[in-house]
Amino acid sequence: MDSRLVGETVKLYTETPEVWYAQRCVESIPRMRGEGKHRINYRHISDWLVRKPGAFEHYRCREELFPSVRFRWAYDYLKAHHTLQKASKEYLEILPLAAVESQSIVDEALECACAMCTGINFSWIKEIVENWKAHPTPTMEVSIPPVPLSDYDELLQVQEAAG
Repeated sequence: MDSRLVGETVKLYTETPEVWYAQRCVESIPRMRGEGKHRINYRHISDWLVRKPGAFEHYRCREELFPSVRFRWAYDYLKAHHTLQKASKEYLEILPLAAVESQSIVDEALECACAMCTGINFSWIKEIVENWKAHPTPTMEVSIPPVPLSDYDELLQVQEAAG
């Protein structure tokens, strides 16, 4: 949660605590029940981790810092091809990119790097993300022709005859 929200109103409901600021809900978090449960949003701590990359490997809630399977795959790839320190540093540069730009675009960039067999590094992933931002994929237009209402009348007549 943003440190500017410390001291603001927190409303506790049965299933979700909510943080309110300026008459608007800025954070809603599903409640975790039981012992040893946690929920970490990588967007909230990725900047801190970049400054301390050595802490990443032994971070207790590290699995929460892989937003998708591709991010996990990317980290495993980096560990296999670099020293542990270099792999952590490289991954922790990619993670804030997902937080700032778009998690889905970074996810697609990781898939693209995998498909092209180029290897994974921050500069390459950033270049792919910037290219997609400059040239977004056009949306596909879908055309659905209107359905004649007489078709529904026929269905009702068939149902009445069978009933």
